[in-house]
Amino acid sequence: MASFIVSLTYTAPIEAIDALLEKHVAWLREQHAAGHLLGWGRKVPREGGILLAKGESKPAVEALASQDPFVKGGVATIEVIEWAHGFLDDSISGLAG
Repeated sequence: MASFIVSLTYTAPIEAIDALLEKHVAWLREQHAAGHLLGWGRKVPREGGILLAKGESKPAVEALASQDPFVKGGVATIEVIEWAHGFLDDSISGLAG
């Protein structure tokens, strides 16, 4: 398993984001329960979000992220970045493959 950072960028007004927020959070929780997502949060300022993911490949994580209700709803775009961690604190060791 490889580690990925998924960067979401909002492409619509916050009102459109908020209209899909409940579905987005439910999707995040489902993906966490399935072992795909290890963490997430909003960018500051609120222009998108960051997801910490594990997956077999970049295309697999891109396919997963494209199912996010924000992306499916046309209010956000994604960028998937694979990263090879050189050091992880014990508190985030779950990111290790």
